Amino acid sequence: MFHHVTVLKEEAVEGLRIHPSGIYVDCTLGGAGHSGLIASKLGAGGRLIAFDQDDVALANAEQRLSEYRDRVTLVKTNFRYIKESLLKQNVPQKNGNPQVDGILFDLGVSSPQLDEAERGFSYNQDAELDMRMDRSSPLTAAEIVNSWSEAEIAKILFEYGEEKFARRIAAQLVSHRQRETINSTLQLAELIKAAIPAAARRTGPHPAKRSFQALRIAVNDELGAFEDALMQSIDSLAPGGRIAVITFHSLEDRICKLTFAKFVEKCTCPPDFPVCVCNKKSILRLVNRKPILPSERELEENPRARSAKLRIAEKCEIEGES
Repeated sequence: MFHHVTVLKEEAVEGLRIHPSGIYVDCTLGGAGHSGLIASKLGAGGRLIAFDQDDVALANAEQRLSEYRDRVTLVKTNFRYIKESLLKQNVPQKNGNPQVDGILFDLGVSSPQLDEAERGFSYNQDAELDMRMDRSSPLTAAEIVNSWSEAEIAKILFEYGEEKFARRIAAQLVSHRQRETINSTLQLAELIKAAIPAAARRTGPHPAKRSFQALRIAVNDELGAFEDALMQSIDSLAPGGRIAVITFHSLEDRICKLTFAKFVEKCTCPPDFPVCVCNKKSILRLVNRKPILPSERELEENPRARSAKLRIAEKCEIEGES
């Protein structure tokens, strides 16, 4: 059973401004909450193409979206291959780029992946150290903690988990693995906990939360994949098409914010010039200047939504070169 509470569902889909005959892409199928709502708004001429790496999510979506199978295509792939995957789906093209009407990203890990012990994402349940979203991928969390250098481990814990005790934790892991291999999630969680000063453990979230998040991001190259996919998505939008991005991590949100800003060009001519001569044209316009946040009601129903931010941008009718 794949049960996942979709965050900012109505807000994100409303932001895409669905046209019944349009072509839309859900880069993060997950529990199919966003996909289901998008598909329900499409007519017979509309199409939804949804990506996921997780076989369990894809199997769940086959059932959940069965009533819309005439307009939904499910694709097993990492969303960093969005352009290549869309071209294989024979969508309209322009200058070698796919042309779709809307693209959605809902980043992070689905609740079933967090909650099912065997996936190795949870520090509360014992399992083999895994953390792969795509189980055919070679890199696991076990390989990182048992074979990467102390400096490399500290770097990812600090950069991806914003863990201020990253060096202490990395030193603890390297010291322990010289005696025995670190194989399980609870074993790892206890080692992380032991490396953090007692005073720092008394408040805040679970001591291992930030480190587990960092390892998950590293195992799946989440930030690199998102940056690649976001750039390709902007190329793949038709004029007037929209992209909606839900992030749960400050680094993801920063990538989204800066990438959008890069394509919202502004005239650089001196203010006393009577007419523009720089000819800079925006490729995107921001639909919402500030990110949309979950409502208080949503936070009460789903505390995991607390860090979610939604940003929406629209492809300008007058296109530039990206």
